[in-house]
Amino acid sequence: MADTGGEQSVSAYIQHHLTNASVGEGFWTLHVDTLAWSIVLGLVFILSFRSAAKKATAGVPGKWQACVEIVVEFVDSTVKSNYHGTSPLIAPLALTIFVWVLLMNLMDLIPIDLIPYIAQNIGVLMGVNPHDVYIKSVPTTDTSMTFALSIGVFVLMIYYSIKIKGLGGFLKELYAQPFNTPWLYPFNFVLEVVGLVAKPLSLALRLFGNLYAGELIFILIAGTMGLWQLPVHFIWATFHLLIIPLQAFIFMMLTIVYLSMASEKH
Repeated sequence: MADTGGEQSVSAYIQHHLTNASVGEGFWTLHVDTLAWSIVLGLVFILSFRSAAKKATAGVPGKWQACVEIVVEFVDSTVKSNYHGTSPLIAPLALTIFVWVLLMNLMDLIPIDLIPYIAQNIGVLMGVNPHDVYIKSVPTTDTSMTFALSIGVFVLMIYYSIKIKGLGGFLKELYAQPFNTPWLYPFNFVLEVVGLVAKPLSLALRLFGNLYAGELIFILIAGTMGLWQLPVHFIWATFHLLIIPLQAFIFMMLTIVYLSMASEKH
């Protein structure tokens, strides 16, 4: 990899791989690749699980049905152990979050240059300079995606808090805890609001940080090691296999815990 003759330098290579395909400007910038991959992977989840449900039998299950049943039972037992409310929405929500985030994370194991190479060749056929074709295939390495997920969880937290405790009960939790003393109410309010806002913030940044770091290491290996990247890629991918499902599980678990806390009366 060189920096002349139309080839990219290492820094340009890294920058190119970390740039989203986007339209619009400023706050209204839309990351088309993140949106497209998240929708495609969401449809993969829905259609594959729907197929398993339609073909389910009471006898000996097939391999795919058995796999789906293991995932569903795992999520169901996790919800029963950690959610103390009565909403029927939590188990399907937890299943969706776990599998959807897992699928988006798994995109990190696709060879780093494969999808950009395909996209660039399609761009050439359409008369576009390949250096102007940008695409990121891992949606969870984009803060737009991770914050969208965490804000959705945050909205549900507020909704269940108000639904179960009432607006008065929700507001009382903000100013009357942890010290139910009138002159400490302002301190309580600041403390509780910071804690409330920190939940979606930590959800988004934890998922983004772990996947972005893993993606960056893959890019650095590909950009600096040439053919020697293959064994190093294999070693890092093997380690990364632990991070990918773990981050999906942590996001699901914290979602369940936060919604359980929102559903409990104090």
